Amino acid sequence: MAIHLSKNEREDLKEIVRCQRGEARLHRRARMILLAAEGKSISSIARSVGTIRLHVNQWLKRFEEHRLDGLQDLPRDGRPIEITPLERHQVIATACRSPKELGFQRTLWNYETLVNAVTSSGLVRQISTQTAWRILDDAEIKPHRVKMWCHSKDPLYQQKMRAIVHLYTHLPKGEAVLSIDEKTGMQAFSRSRALKSSEPGQSGRFEFEYKRNGTRCLFACFDVKTGKVLGRCTQKRKRPDFLSFMDWVASVYRKRRVHVVLDNLNTHCNTNQGDFVTEWNKQHKDRFVFYYTPTHGSWLNQVELWFGIVSRRILRYGNFRSPDELIAAIEAFIEEWNKTEAHAFRWTYEGLPLVK
Repeated sequence: MAIHLSKNEREDLKEIVRCQRGEARLHRRARMILLAAEGKSISSIARSVGTIRLHVNQWLKRFEEHRLDGLQDLPRDGRPIEITPLERHQVIATACRSPKELGFQRTLWNYETLVNAVTSSGLVRQISTQTAWRILDDAEIKPHRVKMWCHSKDPLYQQKMRAIVHLYTHLPKGEAVLSIDEKTGMQAFSRSRALKSSEPGQSGRFEFEYKRNGTRCLFACFDVKTGKVLGRCTQKRKRPDFLSFMDWVASVYRKRRVHVVLDNLNTHCNTNQGDFVTEWNKQHKDRFVFYYTPTHGSWLNQVELWFGIVSRRILRYGNFRSPDELIAAIEAFIEEWNKTEAHAFRWTYEGLPLVK
């Protein structure tokens, strides 16, 4: 098919071909027209642009009929919008309600049940699970996922929290600040096979089967200023064990006021059975000041951060044939920590509103 071009048409087509940021399909169609204007055959044009003869004939005819405008795609009818803005809001609002409120005996939504709920109740005329997913994804809602959350009912939560945060952010000069707690139920697992190190293309592996060789409790004291740790493993975590550990702490931190952050475990604070903490403190000239975390406020106790390090490095993939091996590993880690890694944790939360 012979194509005759005006000077302006030729320049416009060349400009489309030269434009590096234009649409690839327009670039290809413009090349077809220019090659045809040079007298190239349909077959050679198809080979040059990487298409078939049928497509070359199609675009040459379109150009003959509509000139440059014929290189554009024709408007498509497309499907009409089926979901109105109101229906989108109904999908989101339903996903934020409990399924039981709408008569579904389940705790969490899945997309099939959600679609059934909004269509059967007449909130939405018709919707697919894929469309429901897109609507909720745009709204950053995942109704099938939950995270654990623990609400504190402590009426003095704010008061206790602010006192501890103020202590961390305004460390008293010349006085020790200690975070004390115990890590209970440390399992002395022995695996049937030792941990296998990672290899190229393969993660490290550890044996699933294990034998329980008993548990031990770790009492730990984290110095908030220096990061050094005092630790003692015991078989139980009863009141005498705690007071014995506190006697050791008092022997290390002598002749000065000591601020201690503790939780509300019955072995840590006075109970109906007696003011044993107060009595213990009197034996040490009342130089210990105790700050008790509110209920479900363990995140305020910095020793919990150090316990996390112990779990990741020693306990999670450890292999202990007896409780004594577990204790030896913990004690060795504490000694190495104090020698080479001890550092204060950077406490950044100051009780100010969090800005997203």
